[in-house]
Amino acid sequence: MSFWQAQFHRRLRKAIRKGRIEIIYPDGATHCYGEPCAAPLRVRITTRSWLRRLTLDPELALGDAYMDGGLIIEAGDLYALMDLVWSNVLSSGDGTGAAIPAAARRLLRRLDQFNPAGRALKNVAHHYDLGNDFYRLFLDDDLQYSCAYFERPDMSLEDAQAAKKRLIARKLLIEPGKSILEIGCGWGGLGLSLAAETGARLDGITLSKEQLNVANARAASKGLSKRARFELSDYRAVENGYDRIVSVGMFEHVGVPHYQQYFDQVAKLLKDDGVALIHTIGRPDGPGATNPWIARHIFPGGYIPALSEIVPSIERAGLFITDLEVLRLHYAQTLKEWRRRFLENAHKVTRMYDARFVRMWEFYLASSELSFRHGAHTVFQLQLAKRQEAVPVTRGYLLEEPPARSFQTEKPRVVA
Repeated sequence: MSFWQAQFHRRLRKAIRKGRIEIIYPDGATHCYGEPCAAPLRVRITTRSWLRRLTLDPELALGDAYMDGGLIIEAGDLYALMDLVWSNVLSSGDGTGAAIPAAARRLLRRLDQFNPAGRALKNVAHHYDLGNDFYRLFLDDDLQYSCAYFERPDMSLEDAQAAKKRLIARKLLIEPGKSILEIGCGWGGLGLSLAAETGARLDGITLSKEQLNVANARAASKGLSKRARFELSDYRAVENGYDRIVSVGMFEHVGVPHYQQYFDQVAKLLKDDGVALIHTIGRPDGPGATNPWIARHIFPGGYIPALSEIVPSIERAGLFITDLEVLRLHYAQTLKEWRRRFLENAHKVTRMYDARFVRMWEFYLASSELSFRHGAHTVFQLQLAKRQEAVPVTRGYLLEEPPARSFQTEKPRVVA
């Protein structure tokens, strides 16, 4: 047994306690790990080079190996493999045997998350400018690319995304004529719904040119261009004051070094009696570092924050947390549906890009879903205000029935 095979064998024998996996090593030897009676996964590691990389830094190498053919699943599928990894290695706290690269990533995380305006624009383009037709293959009809809200387990993705918009609208307490700033407007779905259903005026900003084009075209097609305006802008460049500020799925791209700047800007732009709602993925177990594979291939510059990293900046900005809700497992269900739709359209994605890209996104969607299922990530919704009396003192207003027309699921006209 070679040195690297012996190291890998020792770590798996120690780590795998739930389920069962068979590893076929580059020399043809097969070893089994885990419970004897469990249905096995069978995985082939194709070369000694990949075996060495998987041993030295599995957090980075596992996704690369799946993408590039260094790891081939011969029995079972990727989701089952990642579930076994999460159940045994990541959820147990035993570590993966890659203490040195993990420690280095924690030390360098502030540098990796340094996102001045120019770098932020480049990072956003890497992910969000892949092409609108690509995202239409797996998102809901409204192109909501954030956690849905499953009021019932049997809700469709479309209905759960509409429920998410209703929940946010209630927390913002929007009245006709109010002004809203949406930081990170995506393809415009939330902003257009808020403008159409509440009579408010909305300014949405994004750093994605692809998203901007769709948002403005959708506003025009709905006759909302005068009440819903979308611009290519960084949040740091906004100057006007607003009655309401909302940000959904954007805070993950701010970066820890910029948290104070972000909340100072929210406080500056929010009127004295205003309300803000920040919706972000969060860590329930304290500060960490971005998974290196995700940082390299999916979200460069991204970071999922712990609540302990967010709150001090909110306090220093002079804002009150008037409500905090933790959405548990809603994103796991959202990602499950995205992954199902993505795999149904994998042949189309292959034509758009290639088979390697399909494997990359399959790995991203599966590993992300499991991070929520195993409790490594959750979603925070923070309602903020400058005055304690800006929102009701009880939460009954969140249970009130919305207007009859509010946020009905629709199929918007497809625009380029």
